[in-house]
Amino acid sequence: MLEQVKATVKHVPMSPYKVRRLLSPLRGMPAQDALNVLKTMPHSAAKVLYKLIHSAVANADEKGLDVDRLYIASLTADEGPGRMPGKGWRARWGSRGRYRPIRKRSSHIDVVLEERIED
Repeated sequence: MLEQVKATVKHVPMSPYKVRRLLSPLRGMPAQDALNVLKTMPHSAAKVLYKLIHSAVANADEKGLDVDRLYIASLTADEGPGRMPGKGWRARWGSRGRYRPIRKRSSHIDVVLEERIED
């Protein structure tokens, strides 16, 4: 049976589109290599992803798994609530005197690490 370790971060004040562009190169990568790659990326989402994967590796270490054999099995970024909690409504006036709400997007990011089995 494969041991899985999960970690989640919610309400990240960043659009999921900006997070998803970093996810595809990281899927299937060993966890330690992913951490090294994220350190060098200039994107603001890289800092959040680094902390999330680092937390998942720490969870695996607590469970007694071999940290060097972990790889990223699943990495997803879903849309969080449209409004930021506690920030209130944001507005901008549109054409012909109409009201246009400003969408403050947020993300929920999940990572699942698995231990690679050597044959």
